[in-house]
Amino acid sequence: MGFGTRKPEQPQPQDPVAHARDICLRLLTARPRTKSELAQSLTRKGVDPEVAEGVLARLDEVGLIDDAAFAEVWVRSRHAYQGMAKRALSVELRRKGVADEVAAEAVAAVDPAAEEERARELVRKRLRGGSLQSADEQTRIRRLVGMLARKGYSEGLAFRVVREELREANLDADLLDNPPD
Repeated sequence: MGFGTRKPEQPQPQDPVAHARDICLRLLTARPRTKSELAQSLTRKGVDPEVAEGVLARLDEVGLIDDAAFAEVWVRSRHAYQGMAKRALSVELRRKGVADEVAAEAVAAVDPAAEEERARELVRKRLRGGSLQSADEQTRIRRLVGMLARKGYSEGLAFRVVREELREANLDADLLDNPPD
């Protein structure tokens, strides 16, 4: 197809329900999706809203769409692997079309102590990376707190964790430079 040529009109599928179901199943094969994500995909593909609603209701009925299970897995994964805090996880779930009460229940599974420990791990990893070695203390604090803020950690928690981890890192460095007798 050359530049400036138009795509031919897509012929309407013989069976719009089968077409909509195929779209959803193809998407669900790649990864779990929320009902809202599937509905948006069907709308983009030009599926009639009544057909889309019927297909989504059937997929929900047979258990292929489960926003609560999606939210639970999403929270666990994003917290463990991306270091996301509760606040950021809630925003992401809302963006994916998960109902507020379902999102709140999934996010509540993140223990505050686990959230703080994950923040500490992120700071330690960043400090080990070496990119902050030449920076002054204020710059280190600003960059580390900013990193935690982008991941949804509260300002108070971020500042406390950063200060404690910097203090700990400085003590470790002092011990390496001046070992006890």
